[in-house]
Amino acid sequence: MKLYDMGLAPNPRRVRIFLAEKGIEVEREEVDIPGGANLSDAYRAINPRCVVPTLVLDDGSIIDESIAICRYFEAMHPSPPLFGTTPIEQAMIESWQRQCEFDGLFAVAGVFRNRSPNFAGRSMPGAAPSLPQSAELAERGALLTAHFLERLEARLAASPFVGGEAYSVADITAMVVVDFAKWVRIRLPETHAATLSWYAGVSARPSAKA
Repeated sequence: MKLYDMGLAPNPRRVRIFLAEKGIEVEREEVDIPGGANLSDAYRAINPRCVVPTLVLDDGSIIDESIAICRYFEAMHPSPPLFGTTPIEQAMIESWQRQCEFDGLFAVAGVFRNRSPNFAGRSMPGAAPSLPQSAELAERGALLTAHFLERLEARLAASPFVGGEAYSVADITAMVVVDFAKWVRIRLPETHAATLSWYAGVSARPSAKA
């Protein structure tokens, strides 16, 4: 089994944190995305979508998408549970994980990919068609990120963790969003007391350094 990874990228980091919480060790190979290694013929043969992370199983099966990889490991190693155990827990965690990903992570990525010089002509991930960067899309991403952080603050003012009463994959995604936002100079406002308290706790977990 091998995980194709990139140390700095937010999506592979979600998988590494998940694995660290589970205590699972997986062989990893670094893919230089800024340098275009994910677009090479060699990597296309592994994953034609040219994205990371990608998990290659011993039988040759290939799984991409961070949460799909996490789902695989949750099924193989159910303890500690990071997707919940009861139907309501699982539904709430799934809902908030998706909100953090779609409303948070994608918004920050819109800022980053439309501003970073390394992604000029590559404003969409992987093997997507070459597209120019857009200042308007970067600005829209910044506004959407601020909106998401307001909603996250409201959620954490009412709940100890993003998905509910226990730490879960939703917290992993939310923490990665907060850290990724720093790349584009968006930080948690000092008025977001609940989020700041939550963030101090989750970022102090040993897995956060994965």
